Amino acid sequence: MKPGTRDWLRRNLFSDAFSSVTTLALLAAALWWLPGLIDWLLLRAVFRPDAAACEAANHAGACWGVVAEKYRVILFGRYPYEEQWRPLLATALLLSAILAGGLRLLPRNALLAAWALALPGFLLLMGGGQFGLSPVGSDQWGGLPLTLLLATLGMLLALPLALLVALGRQSSLPLLRGLCTLYVELVRGVPLISVLFLASFLFPIILPQGTSIDALLRVQGGIVLFAAAYLSETIRGGLQGVPAGQHDAAAALGLGRWQAMRWIILPQALRAVVPSMM
Repeated sequence: MKPGTRDWLRRNLFSDAFSSVTTLALLAAALWWLPGLIDWLLLRAVFRPDAAACEAANHAGACWGVVAEKYRVILFGRYPYEEQWRPLLATALLLSAILAGGLRLLPRNALLAAWALALPGFLLLMGGGQFGLSPVGSDQWGGLPLTLLLATLGMLLALPLALLVALGRQSSLPLLRGLCTLYVELVRGVPLISVLFLASFLFPIILPQGTSIDALLRVQGGIVLFAAAYLSETIRGGLQGVPAGQHDAAAALGLGRWQAMRWIILPQALRAVVPSMM
C-alpha cells in the first residue's frame, strides 16, 4: 500500500478507536449484505419482459423486464420515437460540459466557450425547427434530458439571484432587508413539490385571459426561486463568517463598500461555502 493511501486511511477512517470500530462494523455489514443484494439484483433476476416469469420468481430476484421494455419511455418520456437520437445527443452534450467543469478538464476560457455551445445546442437539438430538424414541443420533452436541463439551469440561474438576496439581507435599508427576508422565509417554508404544483397548475389560472406561459418556463422559474432561497442562506453564512478585520483592512486600503465586497469579502465567503452549496 502506498504511503499516501495509508495516511489517508489512517486520517479519515482509523483516526481513533471509535472511527476504527465504526469503519470495521460498516465493512462487515457491507460484506454480509452485498452477496444477497447481488443475488437478488443479478443472479436470480428476470431480465425478459415476461410477467409469468416474474411471478414465478416469487420475489427471489428483481424483475427487470419492464425496464428493458420501457427504457425509452423512462429515458426520453413522450419524445417522438424516431427522433430520440436528438435527446440522447443533447444529454451527452450537456453532460460533457458538466464533467469538463467538474473535473477541470478545460481552461476557464475554453470551459466558458463549451458552456456557450452546450446549452444552445441542447435546446436546438431538443426543440428542433432549425437545420432540418423537425420541431418538437416542450410538452413532449421528458425523462433524463428534461431533468438534466431543469437541474442545470436551475443552479446556474439561482446562484446570481441567491447572491443578490444574501447581500440584500445584509443591507442597511430596512425595506430591502425585510423583503429579502420575507422571500427566503416564505419559499423555505414551502416544499418543492408544492412550488412545482403551483407553477404547473395554479399559476396559469391567475394569468389574464389569452395569456399563457410555457409549462417548462413556469417549472424552471419555480425551481430557480426555490433553489435561490436556500443558496442565499448558505452564502449569507459565508459572508457572516468573514472576519471583521477583512472589512477594516479593505477600508484601510481605500476600497469602497462594493469594491471591498467584490475583491475581498465575496471571494472568501464563496470559497468557504462551496462544499455546502454542492
